[in-house]
Amino acid sequence: MATKIDIYSVDIIPNKEYEVIGLVKGSIVQSKHFGRDLMASFKTIIGGELKGYTEMINEARAIATDRMLEEATALGANAVLGVTYTTSAVMQGASEVIAYGTAVKIK
Repeated sequence: MATKIDIYSVDIIPNKEYEVIGLVKGSIVQSKHFGRDLMASFKTIIGGELKGYTEMINEARAIATDRMLEEATALGANAVLGVTYTTSAVMQGASEVIAYGTAVKIK
């Protein structure tokens, strides 16, 4: 990505003037790797973090963020406000991660 876009979790940037462009989002549906799934099944018996799943969700979140920022760049934004992430199960063995926020042009 050539253009730097700032990301904010807040909905308003105090003392800044900006033009609201609109909603931008990025998503990915990621499936579990069979080997990861099998190892996670064993791990649930003894407890603890499922590191393979943590890595998978972190990777999916990064891809969703990049896609959201690409959309914002295409609209001429230089920042995205109110960035939020959601995760949901789409089907057994697959999860969707969505990143969304409000694209703005800070003056």
